[in-house]
Amino acid sequence: MSGRGPLHLLSAVEAASLVREGAIRAEELVAACLARIRELEPTVQAWAFLDPDHALAQARAADRRRRAGQPLGPLHGVPVGVKDILDTCDMPTENGSPLHAGRRPAADATVVSRLRAAGAVILGKTVTTEFAYYTPGKTRNPRDPERTPGGSSSGSAAAVAAGMVPLALGTQTNGSVIRPAAFCGVVGFKPGHGLIPRHGILPLSRTLDQVGVFARTLEDVALLTEELVAFDERDPDSRPRARIAFREVLAAEPPVPPRLGFVRTPRWDRMAPDAAAAFEALRAALGDRVEEVAPRAELGEAFEWHRVIMEAEMAANLDREWAQGRDRLSPALRGLLERGRALPALEYQRALAGALALGAGFAELFRTRYDALLTPATPGTAPRGLGSTGDPSFCTLWTLCGLPAVTLPLLHGADGLPLGVQLVGAREADAPLLRTARWLAARLGAAG
Repeated sequence: MSGRGPLHLLSAVEAASLVREGAIRAEELVAACLARIRELEPTVQAWAFLDPDHALAQARAADRRRRAGQPLGPLHGVPVGVKDILDTCDMPTENGSPLHAGRRPAADATVVSRLRAAGAVILGKTVTTEFAYYTPGKTRNPRDPERTPGGSSSGSAAAVAAGMVPLALGTQTNGSVIRPAAFCGVVGFKPGHGLIPRHGILPLSRTLDQVGVFARTLEDVALLTEELVAFDERDPDSRPRARIAFREVLAAEPPVPPRLGFVRTPRWDRMAPDAAAAFEALRAALGDRVEEVAPRAELGEAFEWHRVIMEAEMAANLDREWAQGRDRLSPALRGLLERGRALPALEYQRALAGALALGAGFAELFRTRYDALLTPATPGTAPRGLGSTGDPSFCTLWTLCGLPAVTLPLLHGADGLPLGVQLVGAREADAPLLRTARWLAARLGAAG
């Protein structure tokens, strides 16, 4: 015990500080997380690969470095879960598919390398849906095991929510970070497109794929994200940039009280009645700091643009899997790849052009009116049943445009389960978006 409660419930910020000071050992922290996993994993099933001996060996090595007086990174000794589509040189990466069973990458993904450089302990690989698409894995929602945890980053969200690990990585091509974070009641953050490099991560859609993080506090999100943002020439959408001081920006007061635009999106008819009522109450609580955004005519087309881009690019990226093992793919994935392979080039190019124009329209909204857009993360709380990962449609627009998005567990449905409040920011305004999220949480009297 640290004097601050069970070690497995420490925030990453607290844990890193205590390890650095020598108040606890990394080995103690990792052992506490492993004990929590032994307790809950039979029910939650968040892990695709876990080797406790290897995790403890990493922790002991971290402790030796501290005792030797060697430089310590910001995440020194902190355990992190990694979605099983991110390559790890010392663990299998199987991409949620029997086609890749036993796959052992020769090198780490860039983000995994950056985690190790920051001193993190790679605890294990978290469950993903099949090739990070819709067919669920084995994971259950820690809030209610009869409900979906969301997807495709299901294991990462569930592991953080269950107190198995303070931090985890995921990816999003539609709603695969924001949706599971909302369903499991944790903070999920998807930075803007190209901000975190994707080299060494299963490619599905260059246009849409984005890396995201899971944590229980915004401070932990800022700590982790600050270490992951980097330039990597092997990612064609990565760009050189000055280091972004996420923690510093998050801790600062907004220069003026943020102004939010409330977006219903064309899919508002999918909202559960209790969720719609909760968001109406949230709007009322925010008073003059929020106003409704008039719907744009092209928003209705945007969902089709996203579908076309995703299906065409996934069909190209999974061409080898299609050729060598289509009969071992789920019916849902086979259907997507069949559609993607049949799409006309002109339709694909029109979808890309539409997405670019839509992004420019949102950029104008941010430039002239709003600090962030406020919208639900999901149509309601986590649905019952494990055959689906839930509806991603309240994430689609922002993924299509590559905008940063964060979800906070600030509301609850009539069943008492969490509802995620999603904030969306401008491109290149990722850190200010987290600051606005902290302002919103404080405004509503929420911790973290």
